[in-house]
Amino acid sequence: MFSFLKKTTPPPATPAAPSAASTEASTEANSGEPKASWRERLFQGLARTRAQWGGKLKSVFARGKVDDELLEELETLLLTSDVGIEATTHLLDELKKAAKRDKLDTPQAIQDALANALHAILQPLEKPLDVSTHSPYVIMIAGINGAGKTTSIGKLAKYFQSQGKRVLLAAGDTFRAAAREQLQTWGERNNVTVIAQESGDPAAVIYDAIAAAKARGIDVVLADTAGRLPTQLHLMDEIAKVRRVIQKIEPEGPHETLLVLDANIGQNALAQVKAFDKAISVTGLVVTKLDGTAKGGVVAAIARQCPKPIRFIGVGEQIDDLRPFVARDFVDALFAQ
Repeated sequence: MFSFLKKTTPPPATPAAPSAASTEASTEANSGEPKASWRERLFQGLARTRAQWGGKLKSVFARGKVDDELLEELETLLLTSDVGIEATTHLLDELKKAAKRDKLDTPQAIQDALANALHAILQPLEKPLDVSTHSPYVIMIAGINGAGKTTSIGKLAKYFQSQGKRVLLAAGDTFRAAAREQLQTWGERNNVTVIAQESGDPAAVIYDAIAAAKARGIDVVLADTAGRLPTQLHLMDEIAKVRRVIQKIEPEGPHETLLVLDANIGQNALAQVKAFDKAISVTGLVVTKLDGTAKGGVVAAIARQCPKPIRFIGVGEQIDDLRPFVARDFVDALFAQ
């Protein structure tokens, strides 16, 4: 059902959310095939990333020894895979240590050593989000336009519902009618209340949503905000205002501030994390579109240069293709044969 405060735009006749999400149930029902596990879908989703550098890694490791030539080729591969200088240097140092300590002399042993070094970098970012500490638990969600922010909110609503939580959505992106309509479509699909206005102050919409959540016994509030570039300082100031207004009605809120990152933007993700963190104190990341042409290495770059918990990763357009980040599964998917 929908519940709106003040004026709202009715849901569009044609869903604005990804078409794959709306057809998922019927496709599965017609196929009669059991749905793949999340780990299997993760492996499938990272197939393009794996294809971009997995084959190259195999050829690099083929010589079966960690020598200067291997290290030089591996350095080039990692840097062109968005791993970044700091993480690349660390991984190469760890590989050299492992080669000396364990006398690595086979391609598989070298690959395993690199995979273990990457896992050691990423494992500290594996911190599942616990929404049971407050009620309602207010999650403020930010990101640039095109990162998959509004779609991720719909998927997060479904995820929390699957945990038995009551969810409410706040359409705080009042600058884009399409964003509001898309969020309303996701709300309708998930049977989740959406608080929205046709126009007005984003902070006021989110304030009203939190008030409604408290009155209705809602467990989780997902608050959308307008997409913006980190260089748009006046807009970054506005999103900081949203955070301050939330604290007026919920002094300890927002309890989580998620930044949605498009994995395809590579090293630009680092600048986004730093800029948004300065404005709104980012507490966690949602990394989307890993099933596209993303090279995957930016996750390692984030871990070394601006470590923030990766709460969720997305590898598809289906409504449940956003799940908590598990470092071992991610690394295994990157290095799978």
